[in-house]
Amino acid sequence: MKKKLIIAAAVTACVSITGCTASFDREVKSFSSNWNGGLNRTVTVYDYNGGKIKSWSGKFDVSESENEVYFDDSDGKRVIIHGGIVVNEEN
Repeated sequence: MKKKLIIAAAVTACVSITGCTASFDREVKSFSSNWNGGLNRTVTVYDYNGGKIKSWSGKFDVSESENEVYFDDSDGKRVIIHGGIVVNEEN
């Protein structure tokens, strides 16, 4: 019985992985980011005319809600951005 359960789990995993490789790649990257303290990225805020306001680079995770984008920068300070255009690039 235990052997059949293991085989069924392996087959299910293979089918789900091959059907959604892009989704699986995103999950692996998210898991890696969570365990390694974030991804190496650059976050830049622009005004609505395209002028650059400020930029941050480092290894961190970026989160967002309806009204804001926030992250802890490489110095451990929380950055909360309200408004503007936020571009989040992976280095």
